[in-house]
Amino acid sequence: MSDDAKHKPKAEFEARATAEMNAHLTDMPDWSDRQKLALTARMLAAEDHGSALAGQITARGEAPGTMWTARFGLGLDEIRASDFILVDDDLGVLEGDGMPNPSNRFHLWIYRARADVRCVVHTHPPYVSALSMIGVPLIASHMDTAMFYDDCAWLAEWPGPPIGDEEGDLITTALGDKRAILLAHHGQLSAGETIEQAAVLAFHFERAAQLQLAAMAAGEIKPLPPAAGKHAHDYRLKPAPLNATFHYYARQALRRDGDGILD
Repeated sequence: MSDDAKHKPKAEFEARATAEMNAHLTDMPDWSDRQKLALTARMLAAEDHGSALAGQITARGEAPGTMWTARFGLGLDEIRASDFILVDDDLGVLEGDGMPNPSNRFHLWIYRARADVRCVVHTHPPYVSALSMIGVPLIASHMDTAMFYDDCAWLAEWPGPPIGDEEGDLITTALGDKRAILLAHHGQLSAGETIEQAAVLAFHFERAAQLQLAAMAAGEIKPLPPAAGKHAHDYRLKPAPLNATFHYYARQALRRDGDGILD
């Protein structure tokens, strides 16, 4: 019997692994959306996503045309759950104190265009920012970055500070149906079906940019085989292990910064 004849189909192992992950990776804290958003801010701050007051983390509100966003004036490393305010579709404050970041306006465009998006994370971490400066799209060419395989758009034009409707239209159009986008001369944006998904995408976006720049300095990046790349993309985005990944990073944030994050 040949070695190939002894191999069970990979699909059988994947189905088993998926069922086991769905059964066992379920012991998660019952955090509110605002608590998850605050934890996202802290886990990204620890990865150098903070750039003074730049960057925004938002989530779709329960009422149509509303979203949660942190009050303007805080860095990612100091945001708590109580710092999130609810705004309407013109950034008017509906709940909470303070003002939203004026650059949040383009998030509203994404929520209007993409009913599947529940959370948007936009940051300016160093490796992403460096990649955005040289006119090169993100290349998903490693198993750990395969969540971006054929799922990361590229906006080659920089419209300036994204405080107007023009920028919202431009960024949303370029994003299309993708979960992520690299913005030239700007940063990264991750649009998730859940807060956990957007957070994990944003976290690994910076790791992907760092790997890409290191690989480009060493030689030519070899593309992933399309079928394997698509399979790895879908596998990395399975909800159970993705949520467990979010909670791992969240536990790290709580150990570093304490339970006050959740207040």
